Amino acid sequence: MTKDALTRIAEALERLAPAPQPAPDFNAADAFAWHTDPDRLEPVAKVARVDLSLLVGVNRSRDTLLENTRHFARGLPANNALLWGARGMGKSSLVKAVHAAVRAEGLPLKIVELAREDLPSVQRLLALLRRAGDRFILFCDDLSFSHDDQHYKSLKAVLDGGIEGRPENVLLYATSNRRHLMPRDMIENERSSAINPSEAVEEKVSLSDRFGLWLGFHPCSQDDYLDMIRGYCAAHGVSVAEDRLRAEAIEWQATRGARSGRVAWQFFCDLAAREGIRL
Repeated sequence: MTKDALTRIAEALERLAPAPQPAPDFNAADAFAWHTDPDRLEPVAKVARVDLSLLVGVNRSRDTLLENTRHFARGLPANNALLWGARGMGKSSLVKAVHAAVRAEGLPLKIVELAREDLPSVQRLLALLRRAGDRFILFCDDLSFSHDDQHYKSLKAVLDGGIEGRPENVLLYATSNRRHLMPRDMIENERSSAINPSEAVEEKVSLSDRFGLWLGFHPCSQDDYLDMIRGYCAAHGVSVAEDRLRAEAIEWQATRGARSGRVAWQFFCDLAAREGIRL
């Protein structure tokens, strides 16, 4: 066999079974993003987030999640959390803001973002985190499952942990527009067509029951919507007459057909641009 042939065989074997990646440097950042092919934790130098004080209308959820996160960072018992409800009401923003607030208090805590499509690799990620000396919030944003989606089985590895149990230094925070992580019409369809309706969807519906904390987010009132915008203006030094601010903000949300924290931020970005303010 020629040297070139041996080289090609060696390269093919390397592609099939690549060498293990070096251990991640957890001192490189306070936030990481998990990627696969190959498996790696990439440091995030600057997290896109807003200050906790700018999240309006979610006081109960804010206080509950903040206290739970403090407990975890101090090595005390804490619960996995599911933040569910209306779009654009600050679910993912709250997770990132709470992480920053706890870090600012001097408590050691890191956050790792895990994409829903990478859930099948979660056991490999947990193995890396289990060996680390730090404490981690594992953050899965916009989590939901369709009727033929098997990714939910991988999520149970985080919530239940299998025979090893969930790593003591890892806690899962997930956000979803759905309280049971699956469409309501799918739940009803499976119940109506199943031989045993009470068991038809229990495996998937019970997944959300494995979260110790359920924090609901609901559409905001007009007063909360305006308070959000006022908070952004104060934080970024945008000075606008109250009558004008109110009129333009209400017109903006009317054209969008919705009120939410996301709509408030989008209006503020437009307003800041018109005022010549860089964010």
